[in-house]
Amino acid sequence: MDNYSVKKLSKLAGVSVRTLHLYDKMGLLKPSVRTEARYRLYGEKELLRLQQILFYRELDFPLKEIGAILDDPAFDLVQALEGHRKALLARKERINTLIGTIEKTLVTLKNNTMLQVEDLYEGIPREKMEAWRAEAISKWGKETITEAEDTLRSFSKEDMETMKKQLNDITAQLTALMNGDPKSAAVQECIARRYQLILRLTGGKIAMDKLEYFRKLGELYVADNRYTTVNGLPSMELALFIKEATDHYIKQQQ
Repeated sequence: MDNYSVKKLSKLAGVSVRTLHLYDKMGLLKPSVRTEARYRLYGEKELLRLQQILFYRELDFPLKEIGAILDDPAFDLVQALEGHRKALLARKERINTLIGTIEKTLVTLKNNTMLQVEDLYEGIPREKMEAWRAEAISKWGKETITEAEDTLRSFSKEDMETMKKQLNDITAQLTALMNGDPKSAAVQECIARRYQLILRLTGGKIAMDKLEYFRKLGELYVADNRYTTVNGLPSMELALFIKEATDHYIKQQQ
């Protein structure tokens, strides 16, 4: 059986040598062997006991109480580990909630021009905005839509306006080119810029393959051409043109 010196155990367990000396002095964790030179050596039994000590410390138990628990003849290691697991999972959930709250607060503090949901649909009548949002939630789920909106809201209004302008400019260029070849260099350059812009707008949080996501956007425009307008009116011609150009772009990337 391997024996561990204080220094080796300290490194292995991530605790200081001073802490191990304190545990020894308190009788909380005694070494299995003391050499003639008074060196402390620890075996497997002590490693398991130290693990329990650290778990209970993580759960804020006082050292004296930990000693009483571990020295109780009825102490069951398996039962204790199961209890630690449940307690730590509960703590993990609380911590994740706190982290989420902190992240949202940091965004607010760092960006006092943080976008509101209504800002994401600026220029669209409120009734239509609510109808579109409800439709999107029914298709992809509230969590997906909320995450997408949170990503967009992390941008400042200035950044969002810049990206919207860039996207509108690209669409205008594609509209001017839609009577030509969707595989042409000019069209493909627009599609490449559009792809990079959409990746930024989604914050890289696309569950599926990014190119597959981009392809499905092209299909969406054909299935629902409200998103592709010419002179303020939905245009199936533009939707089909963007889809063909997108399909070609994806093939070239694969």
